[in-house]
Amino acid sequence: MQGYQHPHFMCWVTATRRYQGSREYLVAMGDQNTELYFVFMNFDPEYESLRADRSKEGVEELDTYLSHKHDQLLAKLLPPNSYRKKCSLAIVDGFSVEITKEQAAILRSAKEVRVVEKNQELA
Repeated sequence: MQGYQHPHFMCWVTATRRYQGSREYLVAMGDQNTELYFVFMNFDPEYESLRADRSKEGVEELDTYLSHKHDQLLAKLLPPNSYRKKCSLAIVDGFSVEITKEQAAILRSAKEVRVVEKNQELA
């Protein structure tokens, strides 16, 4: 373990090194409380084109496209096994994911992402 200054935040966190293939990740230790967030993507012409096809095959193709697109974004920005995607939302090009508030901030900074909102449960 080592002290590590996170590039997106002005704080020090205790971290440990993790490896997947040739990629190295510093995984923050300590507060690992995850919560459900909704992530909505910026305009994507491919999404709009696929969404226009209302056939059964078109719907399946859209679902596959979005799931893969959302999985790729998460894999690019967050360390493996540090999040859990719950589902992709075809009607709005978004997805739900269990992440920490620090990971939510990382997703907010991605150019592909329009909005990241924490789930608000109503009593």
